Amino acid sequence: MLAAAKKAQQITKNIAPRRFVFLLLDRFTMLPFAGAIEPLRVANRISGQTLYVWKLAGEGGDTAVCSNGAAFKLDMGLDEIDRDDTLLVCGGLDVQKSTTRGILNWLRREARRGVTIGGLCTGAYAVAKAGLLDGKKATIHWENQDGFLEEFEEVKLTKSVFVMDGNRWSTAGGTSSIDLMLKVIAADHGEDLANTVADQLIYSSIRTDQDTQRLSIPTRIGVRHPKLSQVIQMMEGNIEDPMSPADLAEEVGMSTRQLERLFRRYLNRSPKRYYMELRLQKARNLLMQTDMSVINVALACGFASPSHFSKCYRAHYNTTPYRERGSQGGGTGIRLSI
Repeated sequence: MLAAAKKAQQITKNIAPRRFVFLLLDRFTMLPFAGAIEPLRVANRISGQTLYVWKLAGEGGDTAVCSNGAAFKLDMGLDEIDRDDTLLVCGGLDVQKSTTRGILNWLRREARRGVTIGGLCTGAYAVAKAGLLDGKKATIHWENQDGFLEEFEEVKLTKSVFVMDGNRWSTAGGTSSIDLMLKVIAADHGEDLANTVADQLIYSSIRTDQDTQRLSIPTRIGVRHPKLSQVIQMMEGNIEDPMSPADLAEEVGMSTRQLERLFRRYLNRSPKRYYMELRLQKARNLLMQTDMSVINVALACGFASPSHFSKCYRAHYNTTPYRERGSQGGGTGIRLSI
């Protein structure tokens, strides 16, 4: 550890610090923001140099309040920044509402000047809304992927922890900002410094852009059964056109009765019930994250009629799709689970 820290300090002196501008949207999520800014601070301390500097920006230039209620004093409003700056949009709750016309215009203007722009967590929504991710690979928190896919068809959405596609970056939220910044530090100043920063943060498993953000199916369901995992993966990949239990069973080389017993044993529900819950979960995400009509949500989740969809939805969530949409203020807010 001492040798690594000493090696990390052997960085060329008198280099100009790299500046990051963090755009804090209203009700941004603290963890992705902290995960981005703290590695920069630690890199400065370990190297004994000012390798990185940063500014906090926001509409109005006064104060930004995050989703847990903490307030941050801003350094600047939506002012012009240097072309060499890196602009990171920090999103959180109700990102559609907080992505104002002024913010969109500012992002587009800075993009035209060649600034590198990224979105942390749901901040990717604001970057996409500005049209800056069209034709680019990107990621966003897994809970928001359904709504994002419906709204931004030109974006190549992935399930990666983070994505760096040229001068457009995005992260999945949570601790994924740490992985992104360790990648940046390694590119700027070498792997030794990045690894030492990770050690200081007690961050033992550094992820790359090849890692996916969600736990594997066996870990998620708490069961390590290859055929069960395979069936669930097929279910998740066929929401709009659901497969029959017979087809699912045939794909994994078992009978429908064996498949039924497998689900009953490990998940205490039938394959049909589990599949229905997956479809309803996606429907709820679409109702809360998009402006899609209830009819289109029903079709996107494999329901042939709105009445059947409404009946199933009420049975599972104890409310109707229409009331769910109304309780979310017209479905204009993007939620987070973290």
